[in-house]
Amino acid sequence: MLENFRWQDLLDIFIVAFILYRVLLLMVDTRAMQLVKGILVIGATAAASKFFDLKALSWLLERALGAIFIAIPIVFQPELRRMLEELGRGRIWKRRQAIEHAEQMADDVTRAISYLQGQSLGAILVFQRETGLADVWRSAVRLNAEITQELIVSIFWPNNPLHDGAAIIDRSVIVAAACYLPLTSNTDLSRWYGTRHRAALGVTEVSDAIALVVSEERGEVALATNGHLSKGLKEDQVHRLVYHYFMAKEGPKGLWDQLREEIKSMWREEGRDGV
Repeated sequence: MLENFRWQDLLDIFIVAFILYRVLLLMVDTRAMQLVKGILVIGATAAASKFFDLKALSWLLERALGAIFIAIPIVFQPELRRMLEELGRGRIWKRRQAIEHAEQMADDVTRAISYLQGQSLGAILVFQRETGLADVWRSAVRLNAEITQELIVSIFWPNNPLHDGAAIIDRSVIVAAACYLPLTSNTDLSRWYGTRHRAALGVTEVSDAIALVVSEERGEVALATNGHLSKGLKEDQVHRLVYHYFMAKEGPKGLWDQLREEIKSMWREEGRDGV
């Protein structure tokens, strides 16, 4: 059998595997990915039922898979259209657009924070990671808006109805604003830290989110993560942090390790310790 195996067959397998891998990446964090998981579960159950000769269950699952494949183009038309658009733009083959997009969003967030810092305006930006924060923003004001410098500044502008609370960012959108976060349970925290810092610490204690806090009183930027607080962040540190966050969200899960290393390096700079 191996004597009939050609080098073209190896190339053919590699190309098909690569295309499937890139298509699956496009479906990450979409409804289509949940569908793929469901189909895999049904397929595995159908294979097991055939192996054990469970005729009634095999018949039922075969009909269910057939109905699912017929319904896929109808139910998931928006996701399929988006995937075809991505393919047409060539983004399935390269990550340059993702890098540029992450860089643009990092610039917007950094400029917004610098402006708020210069104006001594308080703000909390929470960056959702793998732990969902639906319980936090469910009772807040839903935005699902594109990340821009102007929007972030306007959210935290005085007398704006949304300025009292936190804004939550997930992937490339601001999910919600005016979010009330759980306060930290750390009783050893200095009394000089106000409600914003305590809220930022609180949300990182109950999730793997990271939070950036702009102090209204001291005009400094602080980072909260894993129940620790690092203060006095510089502009380039903020930019590196949010850039790594957006790249981790745009790319494979392994990029979360780069984000964690970036946070650790920020703690080490200038001897800064977590609270």
